[in-house]
Amino acid sequence: MVEKKTNGQKIHDYVYNVKPILNKGGLFADGSKYYVSPHEPDVDQDVNVRFRTTADNVDEVFLIYNEEKIQMTKESSNRIFDFYTATIPGGLPFIRYHFEIHSGRVTCFYDKLGPTKQNDREYDFEICPGFKVPEWAKGAVFYQIFVDRFCNGDTSNDVLDNEYAYIGTGSVQVKDWNQRPSTMDVGRFYGGDLQGVKDKLDYLQDLGVDVIYLNPIFVSPSNHKYDIQDYDYVDPHYGRIVDDEGDCLPGGCLENKQSSRYINRVTNKKNLEASNQLFAELVEEIHKRGMKVILDGVFNHCGSFNKWMDRECIYENQEGYEKGAFVSKDSPYNTFFKFYNDNAWPYNTTYDGWWGHDTLPKLNYEDSPKLVEYIMKIARKWVSPPYNADGWRLDVAADLGHSPEYNHQFWREFRRNVKEANPNAIILAEHYGDPKSWLKGDQWDTVMNYDAFMEPITWFLCGVEKHSDEFRGDLLGNYDAFKGAMNYHMSRFLRPSIDVSMNELSNHDHSRFLTRTNRKVGRLHTMGADAADQGVDKGIFRQAVVFQMTWPGAPTIYYGDEAGVCGWTDPDNRRTYPWGHEDKELIQFHKDMIRIHKSYEALKSGSVLYLHGGHKILCYGRFTDNKQVVVIMNTNYEDVDLKLHIRQIGVYNHSILRRVMLTNEEGYTLEPQDFMVEHNVLTIKAPKMSAMVLVRA
Repeated sequence: MVEKKTNGQKIHDYVYNVKPILNKGGLFADGSKYYVSPHEPDVDQDVNVRFRTTADNVDEVFLIYNEEKIQMTKESSNRIFDFYTATIPGGLPFIRYHFEIHSGRVTCFYDKLGPTKQNDREYDFEICPGFKVPEWAKGAVFYQIFVDRFCNGDTSNDVLDNEYAYIGTGSVQVKDWNQRPSTMDVGRFYGGDLQGVKDKLDYLQDLGVDVIYLNPIFVSPSNHKYDIQDYDYVDPHYGRIVDDEGDCLPGGCLENKQSSRYINRVTNKKNLEASNQLFAELVEEIHKRGMKVILDGVFNHCGSFNKWMDRECIYENQEGYEKGAFVSKDSPYNTFFKFYNDNAWPYNTTYDGWWGHDTLPKLNYEDSPKLVEYIMKIARKWVSPPYNADGWRLDVAADLGHSPEYNHQFWREFRRNVKEANPNAIILAEHYGDPKSWLKGDQWDTVMNYDAFMEPITWFLCGVEKHSDEFRGDLLGNYDAFKGAMNYHMSRFLRPSIDVSMNELSNHDHSRFLTRTNRKVGRLHTMGADAADQGVDKGIFRQAVVFQMTWPGAPTIYYGDEAGVCGWTDPDNRRTYPWGHEDKELIQFHKDMIRIHKSYEALKSGSVLYLHGGHKILCYGRFTDNKQVVVIMNTNYEDVDLKLHIRQIGVYNHSILRRVMLTNEEGYTLEPQDFMVEHNVLTIKAPKMSAMVLVRA
């Protein structure tokens, strides 16, 4: 006879015998140092992997790595979570892993994209034993300087009017520091130099900068210097000119071999050695202040002025220099370039130019072991004594070479050389698109983070493309598009590469972020310079800076952004720093946000979880095992009431969250305000057009 149960007995049996529904919000791992130990293991080290679940919510957790599957052990618990661990034995060259979770009849997988019914191995977590990124760069605040436009510290080295000719016109010395760039700006010089950088180190240190990234500083004829003339020396126009004999070009003359002044300035070893010495002194002073400096490496192409090519014939008759490949077929540099007509010497113009530009000869590594050896020597030279730079930013790094296979081979060799010379040097590449094949631990440390930072936050806050070339109303405030882009593109990184990724809002190749806040499409030649300053919204800019200083990676300020500089894309984004006309409130805001960034380990190395999102609403948490930070952005033009379930980042009920930053349309406040978590929910009003940062007290 079957015993009939009362309703109370049935409820009792259900409560005590049936597992609760799987709480997917409690599942978490991210490959950070809180979930992988050691975080950057040596090849022979065992690796401890950790996984989090809601307390008493699952039956089993399995770690699936490479072709192995092992059951994880519950290591510890707190009032909210259980933590499971398992060990992967050392000796594996590369580790791919994900998790399998069982709760009653439910099976769930977990990878870089979070909980999923079916695991896609493409989104497995990855560990590369032996891969290490510089500790100093993790969460560091970088500051990018376009040298000619930052500060003129030595007027005696300024480029002179008609000192030489470039792209069919004589050089121009701009006398008015506050004059806007022109549409044809490449040969116009404002006089910024390394002495100017040195003079402003107090300012940079007070701002909170950890690392200075210098756009190219080597001998080059342009103001941007991505057309290197001599990799061995700092340009005396940025350095020191101790021998300044000679004459500029005669009126109307464009033949640079007639400019004895320019030739003496950039080929005289006295000037070149003095300029290198100034750089060594600058680095020493930067290091004394506890800061770092990285250089821009342009190794895909050089310039037509380069001493190996010598298209301008300025080295042809100079003592101590070999004949350039343009000048003579017998040049020792002949194989450094690809020539298409073997019968066109002397003065052979049939060389391969990058994207067809004859001012940018492409370097021909595959056919020239000597060139490879030379560039590897350069790679080592500048990160070694007496210069001691702290790493390289690599220009158009994916373009180098004539095939993908060679490109990867080159960067493996480059990494070996740099890391042998300076194990703490960073290798950071400019790259658009998927960087995964370069971020496997054997080539680059990380990238300039366009796809997983600059682009998504620009669309979300401004609705414009990062050059201000397109407006997309469907992406403005689109939380789902933002989250999807960030999740996908961040999944292409090894976790250490995320920790040091260069997170910029603006730089020398894109419009200034403050200009993007006007949501206009345009460039200098279509709209004019004044339009870049019109209709800008500092409230949106402050929201972007809050995001920059609270998101995983290395926040990077483009010189002058902090002072309110506007500008369309290149060349208008290269306006001078407005000394004496700075937006001091914006500078102070940057100081305060940098201080907040540095005050909490959760913002430098912690995990990140989305807490809530909606139309023009973005909320996320940064957290470690014992500290939590909540960031809320409301880009609506009205207040929004929010209820945030913040147990998932480890905040207990009845905890106090203290607001440490609130921005709005008019400005910002640091006045603290406390909010209590009740019923495991943070109930809070997000003011219109605001960003706020709250820290668990």
